[in-house]
Amino acid sequence: MDWLEHRARLTPRKNAIIDEETDKTWTFSELNERACATANWLYARGTRKGDRVALLSPNHISYFDLLFACGKIGAIFVPLNWRLSQHELRAILADCTPILIGIHQKFEMLTPKLTSEGLSSFLVGETSYEKIVSYPINKVSKEPISETDPLAMIYTGGTTGKSKGVVLSHRAILWNAINTIVSWSLSMDDTTITYLPMFHTGGLNALSIPILMSGGTVVIGDSFSGAKAIESLQRYRCTIVLLVPTMYHTLIQTKEFEASCFPDMKVFLSGAAPCPLLIYEAFYKKGLAFKEGYGLTEAGPNNFYISPEDAKIKRGSVGKPMLFNSVKLVKADGCETNANEVGEIVIKGKHSFSFYWNQEQATQETVKEGWIHTGDLAKRDEEGYFYIVGRKKDMIITGGENVYPLEIEHWLSEHPIINEAAVIGLPDEKWGEIVVAFLSLKKPHRVEDEELRGYCESKLGRYKIPKQFIRLEELPKTHVGKMDKNKLKEIAINKGRT
Repeated sequence: MDWLEHRARLTPRKNAIIDEETDKTWTFSELNERACATANWLYARGTRKGDRVALLSPNHISYFDLLFACGKIGAIFVPLNWRLSQHELRAILADCTPILIGIHQKFEMLTPKLTSEGLSSFLVGETSYEKIVSYPINKVSKEPISETDPLAMIYTGGTTGKSKGVVLSHRAILWNAINTIVSWSLSMDDTTITYLPMFHTGGLNALSIPILMSGGTVVIGDSFSGAKAIESLQRYRCTIVLLVPTMYHTLIQTKEFEASCFPDMKVFLSGAAPCPLLIYEAFYKKGLAFKEGYGLTEAGPNNFYISPEDAKIKRGSVGKPMLFNSVKLVKADGCETNANEVGEIVIKGKHSFSFYWNQEQATQETVKEGWIHTGDLAKRDEEGYFYIVGRKKDMIITGGENVYPLEIEHWLSEHPIINEAAVIGLPDEKWGEIVVAFLSLKKPHRVEDEELRGYCESKLGRYKIPKQFIRLEELPKTHVGKMDKNKLKEIAINKGRT
């Protein structure tokens, strides 16, 4: 089903997209016309059903042009992470073998390095691109398309190894949007601004596609700063927004946040990583609704719903599974957990990915009997509210005791002079692993290890207290704002060698 065409028929003159930088606006009718023109242009260039079309661009309307155009002709849209190295980008291109790649003028200098194997390219973000999206429209040429056919392929971050191409079907993207619209009560009155990178499922599928499908408006934001975001949220009268914790951390420290009341905002959403409780507190002090979500490229990325009222009471909970998906917590033996027991999150639904591109074994290891095994750990309380505990691979076993870094990180983050905290486990001959904390401090403060240990002892069991505290100016992040724990382990190992 070409839902964009139907949406353009229903609300042709309603604003669909606004570009934050230029303030240019496109209606649903104009957005669909651009997609049709792009589809015709791609087809004229030899793009057929199943062919991959890649894009290397900052947040830009071309993401929607190409995604919807690929949907019309059965091609597969592959957005690329522009923060990767040339070597990593070439490896992804060699894996997905696109027929074409669009490269934004901001990255034009990379064109010879990425197209050296004969890959055809076109420039995005300038005059020649506007000719593409104005290509003559007769009737979009296409082959029959099934809901299970691939529509997009989003590469994972690769923090646990080689990046994997997550294949999302028309059905997966459609049902994530339907589930989100119904469960979160989105409507054509909603407006969001997308600062999360649109090469990531959070930028593309978490709110952008559901808001558009519901007839709302998406503001495309590129570069994020706390002050600028606050100004845009109010200028465009945004009703809902999704940011990652590191963005919120920046935002709440601005004088603009203190001075703003956000009269149109229904709720602030946090995703991609567990959110420190101090951020909740900053919003609650201003009487603003704030809550967390949970998802992953392979499932959704939307899976839970919690009302802002419940989020206040159940602080840190992502809520309950949404209307059209199922979630279980399973132990190592495959049995489901009881209340307040920790288990791995497994998910099933029509929003699930199809397979990993060229990685059959990895697909079989992740999807078992229709359930996606996420590698994430959570617990569920007696009332059925889920709480994310952390990554399975991040769990620390020290002296035979299980330690979940998130609990320690939350407590350290509440210390008045700690800016950010991250906790990892390092190998140890005696204990198996030891708990190590990385901290960045609010300037110009200092704090001694003994004081930190005493602070931890007031809340945490002794086996959870970090054996080492390593201070950094800034903690390293991945391209979507998560703590880069692989980098932290490298730092700790190198520090031990010196």
